[in-house]
Amino acid sequence: MMLKTSLRSFFAHKGRMALSLVAVVLSVAFVSGTLVFTDTATATFDKLFASTAADVTVSPKQQHGDNQQRGGAQALTLPASLVQQVAAESGVKTATGEVSVQNATIVDPTTNKAVGPTSGAPTIANNWYETPNSALKITDGKAPQGPDQVLLDADTADKAKLKTGDQLRIITAVGDYRATISGIATFTATNPGAALVFFDTPTAQRELLGRTGVFTSVVAYGDGSRTNDQLKAAVAAKLSGDYDVKTAAESAADSESEMGGFMDFMKYAMLGFAGISLLVGGFLIINTFSMLVAQRTREIGLLRAIGGSRSQVNNSVLVEALILGVLGSTLGLAAGFGLAVGLIKLMGAVGMHLDSSDLTVKASVPIASYAVGIVITVLAAWLPARRAGRVSPMAALRDHGTPSEGATNRLRATVGLLLTGIGAAALLGGAASSSGSTGGSLLGLGVLLTLIGFVVIGPLLAGVVVRVLGAALPSLFGPSGRLAQRNALRNPRRTGATAAALMIGLALVTGAAVVTSSMVSSASSQIDKSVGADYIVMSNNGGLTPQITKAISGTPGLDHVTRQKQIGVRITTPDAKTEDSAVNAVSPGYAQDVRVPAVSGDFDAALKQGISVDKGFADTHHLKVGDPLKVAFDNGSTETLAVAAITADDSQLYQGAKYVGLATAERALPADRLPLDVLVFAGAASGTDADQAYAALQKSLADYPQVQVKNQADYKALIQKQVDQLLYMVYGLLGLAIVVAVLGVINTLALSVVERTREIGLLRAIGLSRRQLRRMIRLESVVIAVFGALLGTGLGLAWGTAAQQVLKSQGLNELTIPTGTIVAVFVGAAIVGLLAALGPAFRASRMNILAAIATD
Repeated sequence: MMLKTSLRSFFAHKGRMALSLVAVVLSVAFVSGTLVFTDTATATFDKLFASTAADVTVSPKQQHGDNQQRGGAQALTLPASLVQQVAAESGVKTATGEVSVQNATIVDPTTNKAVGPTSGAPTIANNWYETPNSALKITDGKAPQGPDQVLLDADTADKAKLKTGDQLRIITAVGDYRATISGIATFTATNPGAALVFFDTPTAQRELLGRTGVFTSVVAYGDGSRTNDQLKAAVAAKLSGDYDVKTAAESAADSESEMGGFMDFMKYAMLGFAGISLLVGGFLIINTFSMLVAQRTREIGLLRAIGGSRSQVNNSVLVEALILGVLGSTLGLAAGFGLAVGLIKLMGAVGMHLDSSDLTVKASVPIASYAVGIVITVLAAWLPARRAGRVSPMAALRDHGTPSEGATNRLRATVGLLLTGIGAAALLGGAASSSGSTGGSLLGLGVLLTLIGFVVIGPLLAGVVVRVLGAALPSLFGPSGRLAQRNALRNPRRTGATAAALMIGLALVTGAAVVTSSMVSSASSQIDKSVGADYIVMSNNGGLTPQITKAISGTPGLDHVTRQKQIGVRITTPDAKTEDSAVNAVSPGYAQDVRVPAVSGDFDAALKQGISVDKGFADTHHLKVGDPLKVAFDNGSTETLAVAAITADDSQLYQGAKYVGLATAERALPADRLPLDVLVFAGAASGTDADQAYAALQKSLADYPQVQVKNQADYKALIQKQVDQLLYMVYGLLGLAIVVAVLGVINTLALSVVERTREIGLLRAIGLSRRQLRRMIRLESVVIAVFGALLGTGLGLAWGTAAQQVLKSQGLNELTIPTGTIVAVFVGAAIVGLLAALGPAFRASRMNILAAIATD
């Protein structure tokens, strides 16, 4: 009987369930779409790496586990004689020398613009050679032959509108090279987004490595007589310990690991926002079932009177929730496939081409989708179901309402205040903590507890705050305003739950805005405090070639030029502990361009002789000025350098940085192993107009589109842009939670109109006009939305302020409250309230007065 009752009730109220269904669908779609997209991308790249890796790859050993092309470092090489040595090994069918670097820039001479990605995926320059499992095949033209020809990948050619016969300019660490496109090569599998240009082997060696007779790796393919592991063991046994020998599986695993970090970040970030939307949707579902239970109080009383038990009534409501959860999860799962295809298309627009016709759907996708949708829906309906089961049959038949909740409210107040108080204490403790890890843990605990606390005491706050917010409504809008205020106060639990959905989204928006605004103001403050240089020059691909440095030095109107390189090192401290790190090798005048304060010692002295270390490193190893450090430079000698200065850690510009003089690096490294400059600072000469010198510097570097020239104002604007991009992404993802929250407001108002049908008929009968009725519902919606915005803004400010204090040790020294964002939040909340009320208000105004009065 109860099952039939549940089914009848569900389909009788299908219109009322629709918005709750949408919330479940959106949330589940985000979960399933994220899982399908990341599984598809991961599987696609796994296939690519597994199918294109050579059976055995020999490469120079990476010192200290560092990427040798990081920071403009030169590529490591091995002698060409190694190719014949590997090829002569038993079981090897073919062996080929490979030249590959990632510090080249492709330029279209007709536009003088860089071709290929400017960030993210690299530009890779290679030698062209045939392999049994090549990821590319020539689809137009021919392979490069001779010093004036190159081959370009099809995706880059299409994006830049280039074709066979067009001219290209390739800027490398060795020189500036011009050639004709001899052919176009198309990926046979996924293009991970990189731009690829190919030379013939002698040209690649000369133009990319600076000399012939060397390669960056040797790739070998077996004849099938030995396994890859056996081939690896045989090859490794003949080589010195200066080389890494890897099988196809190991090479593929390395590539998968590099790509996996990016995919995991996307996956967990998107799932995190899906969780937020699920939480917000939970409040919508609670409200829906609470109102449905309230409207069915007499019906529930009749069921109890004819023998229905509490558990049967409880289960009846939960069955409705289960139906909603199953239906919403099914639709959400299907919508998730569409979302995954959309994400794949979006990634294709930025150069990462995945095949949407080959979606990877693991068993975890439907399991997670149904688990999330059903569990959240049933849990959200449990409280209303429990309340329905506790309704006394006689009370329900006598009074169309719910029993007194005085004791419940007192318990709610106690629990809510306790949780909020503990959460506030955790936030204060995190803000005051000197340890970043402890502060972060307390911050997370404080955010969770204050959020739960505000949700619990929301209905109690509604009785106070809504009364204050709506105090002016009667005088401004007459009877409509007075009725709107009373309606919002009529059921504080419903008002609190509806506002809580908005509160969560707006609290996260406000908190993120506080942190990002503080990032920008802190960075600007640090630039003003620490950067003395008038101009900063950097490259999109990590290195400034000698030609670029020469062009900077030859610019008229400059007083000085300061160069900065980054070199991987292994440091051995006096306590015999070793640590892989990096040092900045800088020109002697660096101190006037970047003011690095010394806690002890003399920073200038460190640049002339010795080394400077940061305070954190010094404290960890109990170092003081004068202590000797053994510094093993990657690809160079080991130097014993005395600690000449210990620098502060109060700015992101030099936090954790170690410095040596450029002369020290030149002594420790051969000239051909010195990395490229990663930054160049310059200052205008005395008496020279700074803007004129800036224009002259930009003109000097006009032929190098990969180079960015910034003055201090532009550098600050760049930081603002980067932070804004992060913030807009967060806003976009949080938009889903806001949409679900808006649905909650609409649902509450729609069900409220149904619940008050007779009351609305009576109001219309005694003279309330349709216009006044619509205004009453709109004002009620605005008050609820602004109440949610007020709670959310307060929480967000608390979270953001505490986060800024926790991150103070990471350079976020300036607390900035984004007043514009806060104002926008309140204006947006009012607009949301108006928009959410349009449908319910229109429906209410169209009611037939007599039919409404006759409604039971």
